[in-house]
This record gives sequence, C-alpha cells and structure tokens, in this order.
Amino acid sequence: MRRIAQHDAEVFERIGLIHYNTRPSLCGKNSRPIMHPMLNIAVKAARRAGNIINRATRNLDIVAFKEKAVNDFVSEVDRDAEQAIIRTLRDAYPDHSILAEESGASGTSDFQWIIDPLDGTTNFIHGFPQYAVAIALMHKGTVTQAVVYDPGRNDLFTASRGRGAYLNDQRIRVSKRQHLKASLIGTGFPFRQLEHLDAYLAILRDMMKNSAGVRRAGSAALDLAYVAAGRLDGFWEFGLSPWDMAAGALLITEAGGLVGDLNGENEYMKTGNIVAGTPKVFVELLRAIAPHLTPALKRG
Repeated sequence: MRRIAQHDAEVFERIGLIHYNTRPSLCGKNSRPIMHPMLNIAVKAARRAGNIINRATRNLDIVAFKEKAVNDFVSEVDRDAEQAIIRTLRDAYPDHSILAEESGASGTSDFQWIIDPLDGTTNFIHGFPQYAVAIALMHKGTVTQAVVYDPGRNDLFTASRGRGAYLNDQRIRVSKRQHLKASLIGTGFPFRQLEHLDAYLAILRDMMKNSAGVRRAGSAALDLAYVAAGRLDGFWEFGLSPWDMAAGALLITEAGGLVGDLNGENEYMKTGNIVAGTPKVFVELLRAIAPHLTPALKRG
C-alpha cells in the first residue's frame, strides 16, 4: 500500500507541475479535495515548526532572543523552526531554491520556497498568542501553494492555486461585506519605515472614522489569513517582506478576495506595501488610502 500511495503522489505531482488548475477531485462539493503533494510537504514542514514553537511556549523565560533591527526581534525558536522547515522541504525537493527570513536565499530553481518560520516574534517572546508559521511556494514568479499555521490554536490555513482556500478541512471565503463603514480592518504599524509614519497615521485616522474598527494584532501572515477566512474584511500595511505576504495573498485570492499594492496593482511583493480585502472593500480601502500617499509610497 505504501508503494502505491507513493506512486499516486508522484503522478499527482507531475500533473501539478504541468498545470496547477487541474480539477482537484471527484469528491462531493463539500469534501476537501486531495491535497497537492507539494502543499502536503509544506503542511508537514509547518507542523514540525509549530511543534518547536509550542514546546518553547512552556518556558518563555529561557528563550534566547536579540534585536536584529529597531523593534525587530529574532529568537532561537525562529532559527530552530526555520531549520526544521528547510530540512523537510530539502528532503522532498532537494533541487528547489529557498528564500527564508533568517537564513536568506539559497539555490537557483524555477521553484522557490518562501518561509517565515515565526511571523510575530515580538508577540511570541512576550507570550501574546498571535503568531504563525508561513510557507509559500513560488513557481516561475507565481505563488502556487500556501500554508499559514497558527500552532497555538492549531489553525491550519492552506491554498493551492486554482483549488480554493481552506481552514483545516473547511472551505473558506472572504466575508460578504461590501462597504468599508461596516468592515473590520486589520493593519500593521510601519515600524521598519518610520519615514512613512505621518502618512500611516493619517490613513489610520480616516480608517478609524470610516470603518467598524481597526485591529493591529502583530502578525501580517495571520492577518491576511483572517481576511481569507472572513474574520477581517480588509487589511493594509507598509514595508512588509515577501515571506510576510506570499502565503496570505494566495489564501485571499483563492477565497475570492483581492490583493494589490497601494496603487491597486500587482506589485506588492516588490514594494512591500499591501492592501487586501473583499472585492468591494478592497476598492474602498484604496480610495481611502490614496489621498495620503506620499510620492515615495506611490512609487513603492
């Protein structure tokens, strides 16, 4: 049976390499389709990292960490979790390249794994339970697989391009909210780019006046997953890195939402500035943000 299962996985993988939009399953519409083999490996890697993180939460006082930049921390748990992810991915796909937050880029391939082993490190080291593991696979410049895993809640968000987005085994969709006024919006402070602080505060002021509320929880990957699941109706932030956005962006688009940069274009992975939401809230967010954009923000 093991040999048969392995053969089936290899067949599915070859199909996936050729065309990611192949219909995923002959199961009923309420059943989870067969998980793409590459996504399955990413889930395995995320859960291994999650186990490391959960063990460390039992005694945070002994977790070593340092400040790698102003208000930007890295812990030994980040590094251990990242290595566990990389080992799992390399065992399955030794020829793939990797872009990881802590260890940087390695390898050259049409397939690149983008890894944030612990998004929300500041939350983690303070015992604030809002952080996640984020893993995405990019194929020839397009993100095709995504995992965001919240180890504390055991919430597993996954997506394969053309196959929908899921929270654990349930299909998820963005909310049905159509107006900013009724929407709960997520954000993140521009702590790496303080030169944009005035513009950000002006946007925040207008969002507070013209939405149902604004939340800043401290993990962009998880915030984006929450947009996909309808827990937030929209999100914006400046100065993110690819590993903060890649997985969450695919979750949102596969859940029926929209993602773009501050101009509404598809350059957020390059600029680091992102807006996301339900289709109509996305448009209203862009309109609300536009009057406050400086020339530097418009250029990305």
